[in-house]
Formats: sequence, C-alpha cells, structure tokens
Amino acid sequence: QVRVVESGGGLVQPGGSLRLSCAASGTIFAINTMAWYRQAPGKKRDVVATITTGGTTNYADSVKGRFTISRDNGKNTVYLHMNSLKPEDTAVYYCNVGSVSTASVWYPEVWGQGTPVTVSS
Repeated sequence: QVRVVESGGGLVQPGGSLRLSCAASGTIFAINTMAWYRQAPGKKRDVVATITTGGTTNYADSVKGRFTISRDNGKNTVYLHMNSLKPEDTAVYYCNVGSVSTASVWYPEVWGQGTPVTVSS
C-alpha cells in the first residue's frame, strides 16, 4: 500500500513564505510525475505545479515566479516553496503522486489528504 502525506501548511501573512513537503511511503519501485494542486473554498481543485522524474517543471500562471517545485527521488518526496504569498493563495494544498509502481500493484495516481494554507494579516 502507498501512503502520501503532506506537511508544512499554516497561517502566514501576505508577502510571507512557506514550504510544503509531501512524502510517499510504502514499497515503492518508481514514481513518475509528482504535483501540487490546490482547492480554495467553493472552487474546483486546480494544478499548481508539476515535476517529472527528470526534473522538468510546469507552473500555473498565477504562481510563476513565486512558487518553486522540487523533488528528492531517493526519498520519494516533493516540495513546494511558496514565496510572496497572497491572500488568493489561500487553499487546501494537495499532493498528487503519479504512476506509482510497487512490488505487486501499480497505482495510476495517489492523493494526499491535503494541508491547509491561509494567507491573511
């Protein structure tokens, strides 16, 4: 069984920074793309940033230049460094781990439970 757990959310003032972490655990042989999504109250879940195994990244226009996604393949962990945070960044942030191979099962994707981020003064 594969488990994905996010951490690092919290309350931050506008202009501040946070770093989110997401670790996938279990008997994992390989993971493809890892990504961060977010869902604000009353809105649909949207992709924030993605990163491939090789390190190719993509970002939503709304976070380009402010957020940086990175990963540690040896630790099956992905990070989201968020700078210059704005109130509109307030949301629950979810980690998505794509194409997870284990000894017995292949998962097309696994979601974490989410970590809340609130940007407010």
